[in-house]
Amino acid sequence: MTLPPLRDDSLISTPDGAAVRVSLPWIRSLPLTSLERPAVTIDGVVADEVTVLLGDRHVLAADLSEDDGWWFQQDRVTLAVPGALSLGIHEVVVDFGLRIPYLQVGPDGPLSLPFRAEQALVLDAPHVPAAVARLVAPVAAEDALPDGWVLSASAFNWTPEMIAADRDADDIALGIVEDGVAVEIEAEPGQLWRSFPGRSEADAAAFGARLTEAGGRVSILGASIDDWSPAGTRRTEDERFAFLLPQIQIAQQLGARGLRLPIGQAGPALLERVLPVLQETGLTLFEEIQGSQTPGSPQAGAAIDRIVAIDDPHVQLLVDISMFMPAVPESYLARLGAGGVPTELIDTLRQEWRDPATVGAIVGLLRSGGVPASVHTLYMDMLVRFGRSEAAVIAEVLPWVGAFHLKFWDLDDADDRVSGPIRDLGALLGGTGFEGTFCSEWGGHEWLDDDPTTITTDHLALARRALKEENAWQY
Repeated sequence: MTLPPLRDDSLISTPDGAAVRVSLPWIRSLPLTSLERPAVTIDGVVADEVTVLLGDRHVLAADLSEDDGWWFQQDRVTLAVPGALSLGIHEVVVDFGLRIPYLQVGPDGPLSLPFRAEQALVLDAPHVPAAVARLVAPVAAEDALPDGWVLSASAFNWTPEMIAADRDADDIALGIVEDGVAVEIEAEPGQLWRSFPGRSEADAAAFGARLTEAGGRVSILGASIDDWSPAGTRRTEDERFAFLLPQIQIAQQLGARGLRLPIGQAGPALLERVLPVLQETGLTLFEEIQGSQTPGSPQAGAAIDRIVAIDDPHVQLLVDISMFMPAVPESYLARLGAGGVPTELIDTLRQEWRDPATVGAIVGLLRSGGVPASVHTLYMDMLVRFGRSEAAVIAEVLPWVGAFHLKFWDLDDADDRVSGPIRDLGALLGGTGFEGTFCSEWGGHEWLDDDPTTITTDHLALARRALKEENAWQY
């Protein structure tokens, strides 16, 4: 995912020149060492030297160390440049790489994503908090779901508000329950608390008490394992276990159903080691499949087979219905088109999304270098986060599925592109005895500026209707 790194008050003056305050364009906090090769251009002039301002220290990004700490999601990294600026508007461009220590792409290191942000900014502009929407939408009795089916909402949907930091992260997540959007929520320690990835019992206790008072609960805790340390070394199995264990303990402390990891990230050795802990705590580890992954795909097949072989209710699959996309969202295509992706490819994506040849067209433009920098990371969603399977692809593994993410990008339901996959899922689950959560997860905030409270509430209402339509026989 990618979110705007620059805000209207990002450009500031300093005693030594000027600086650009950069928001973290990611779902959770990362080590400061994740920042790579920052470059700043102001009014067409590339800064000779860019340093990270840490208190009164100026540090080159290449010299950041593990001791320099973490980039908390609600904080901004200050990139200092020499030379004073005049008052008024300046054209600012920021380029940097971001290492994602829990996403592996090869044996030599984690995934590194390029980011580029361009914006006209006013020097020392005042901070103007974003408006906070408040909406309570009661659930109609006729939209009730089968026993054991629970609709929830992910705090991920509020990521732009988390990054804007006009409210505390806990307040934003708690607002999901307080505003009547959902009773159960998915939350991530790396999004909520500065104490992450260390022991967060005190933060979790305060959050849990307020959540209980509001009448809510955590359904699934979004966990992570940073396979690469801030120092750039590969973590050992002991270190990986030590990284995950506090998150298991926090999930238990919060009374969650379980915690979530990407499919296959735990691996056989860690799964074997953590299973007794899960059994003792009563928690479930959910391994998530999404987008282009399927039970038969190289990326996920072996890990799914491992879960089936373990055959223990404490290790289950979580299925994200981004696997079942019948079409590419029009709002996404509009963003790609505005970013300079060729019209011919846009037309192919619109008309032939599920044609296998379309993948070749997507990869072809990428390899040719024809994807504009401004939408490069967003473009990758089509290869990673967007799937093209039918819901029936998961039929054989349903006994090992314990939860679903009802991923959506916008609410344009032309040709049932939003409701159709949910309806197909409801038909697949009818009569199976499934019990678990269906979590609303909005990915479109990467390119849309909609209010998360409103769009999540509307999506949950749509999901209730779609699931109910396919299971009316139970009433």
